[in-house]
Amino acid sequence: MLRKYLDKIKPTFSQGGKLHFFGSVFEGIETFLYVPSTTSQSGTNIHDAIDAKRIMSIVVIALLPALLFGMYNVGYQNFLAAGTLFEASWWEVFLYGFLKVLPKILVSYIVGLAIEFAWAQFKKEEIQEGFLVSGIIIPMIIPINCPLWILALAVAFSVIFVKEIFGGTGMNIFNVALGARAFMFFSYPAVMSGDSVWVANSTIFNLGNNLPDSFTEATPLASIGSGHIPTESLSDMVIGLIPGSIGETSVIAIGIGAIILLYTGVASWKTMLSVFVGGSLMAILFSFSESTPIPWYEHLFLGGFCFGAVFMATDPVTSCRTETGKYIYGFLIGVIAIIVRVKNPGYPEGMMLAILLMNMFAPLIDYCVVQRNISLRAKRLSK
Repeated sequence: MLRKYLDKIKPTFSQGGKLHFFGSVFEGIETFLYVPSTTSQSGTNIHDAIDAKRIMSIVVIALLPALLFGMYNVGYQNFLAAGTLFEASWWEVFLYGFLKVLPKILVSYIVGLAIEFAWAQFKKEEIQEGFLVSGIIIPMIIPINCPLWILALAVAFSVIFVKEIFGGTGMNIFNVALGARAFMFFSYPAVMSGDSVWVANSTIFNLGNNLPDSFTEATPLASIGSGHIPTESLSDMVIGLIPGSIGETSVIAIGIGAIILLYTGVASWKTMLSVFVGGSLMAILFSFSESTPIPWYEHLFLGGFCFGAVFMATDPVTSCRTETGKYIYGFLIGVIAIIVRVKNPGYPEGMMLAILLMNMFAPLIDYCVVQRNISLRAKRLSK
């Protein structure tokens, strides 16, 4: 029925139709719902049912466990700080987090997609699907108390200056979601500092909570940056019941997403594994020099390390594309993230800067790998 309805109204949005100026909007909705039926008219091509929109949909599905747990953790941290955790039901805890996170997701998608649609209409091009993933990742990597107007500015900046100005989806040099986070970090450091991330005011449920809206709590990495040992247990770090950005705390939820990405072949295990190897080796080296007050393995569970390794370092657009390059790229991300985290007390989280830096060097790594292979082949042929 839906297919027949779309076919019926399609001429209205085609060239010459009454609403032809909204053609790219119709095309974007149609190709989101169904695999395009168009085929190449020349050359030899290999066709597959998995197009960019289907890949983006798989990534969104993989993000859902971390997002849902993040919603619960927002409520959990609130009620825990208010001292009313045991008075609240599981549903009340989750609903509080859901109501806090939902506006951020809506603002992210409304602002980002509005710009995408307007840009496509202006250039008379198809609507690109890249923001389907970026729109959900951006709210997941920011503190829950980030004002919506700052989020809207960051989304607009990342879509326009990080993606569209470079040519759109598939042409951007830097990860779009991290571009938004970097904009917030450097423009509004008080919001994104990482040491005050929880708004603990659960008066939405009448549980005797009198905490003000400005009540905040330090993250484990912020405690480390200030010279203190975090009080959270290893089990809490793995489960994710610790303060932090919305989608970055639960190793288990992120691990479920990693399994989905690897099983479907959307993400590269080479990049993902190399990030953890590089981070582990650098954390072990720092543990020998007593530069860090926590065991080396806890660095892998804290902050955005796992989330960045699984969902952002593996971004096929901004990461390396050669197989050897993926090992180098991921390894350097892990190394740089731990160096920034340990050696820069003013910035306890290093994953964002590590990935953005390596985004810039990914084409150079691929170029060197390709040239090395060309040189080796030339030597073999000359023998």
